[in-house]
Amino acid sequence: MDTLGALALATEPPNDGLMNRPPVGRGVSFITKAMWRNIIGQSIYQLAVLGVLEFDGKNLLRLEGSDATKVLNTFIFNTFVFCQVFNEINSRDIEKINVFRGMFSSWIFIAVMVSTVAFQVIIVEFLGTFASTVPLSWQFWLLSILIGAVSMPISVVLKCIPIEKETPAPKHHDGYEQLPSGPDLT
Repeated sequence: MDTLGALALATEPPNDGLMNRPPVGRGVSFITKAMWRNIIGQSIYQLAVLGVLEFDGKNLLRLEGSDATKVLNTFIFNTFVFCQVFNEINSRDIEKINVFRGMFSSWIFIAVMVSTVAFQVIIVEFLGTFASTVPLSWQFWLLSILIGAVSMPISVVLKCIPIEKETPAPKHHDGYEQLPSGPDLT
């Protein structure tokens, strides 16, 4: 699933706004503050949902019988995957609220998303013995998708949380960055 998600995001065509950004220095962190905000926020949501399902899922979903544990574990797995699918959509643009702009013109992104969902259906519905899953009812499929989709409005709320902008390194009097000197170079 991670490989397909990385492929989907890596094949997104660049937007014109990238050319307006200043270059990033060699010592600057690859993960920006906006990325950290979204990673932490989505992680809190997913951990809360999956934790509640793990510890009280049988009661909440009214699962009974000998296969209740297998159904719950499959539902948790399915919900986790759909949280990731919707988070891939959220990750298309870390700072802008409209993550759908240009999405449908990126056929590779759409193909990867459809493939991820298709693989998930195959794993859950047909590879039970191999993947330790059991087929889910349409109600559980719908609930998994809805729980995953909640990450979309959460992403909008997260993007409204202000973060301080990265401050560039101080520049020398002529506009250039000063070269490092001294014993740190050895």
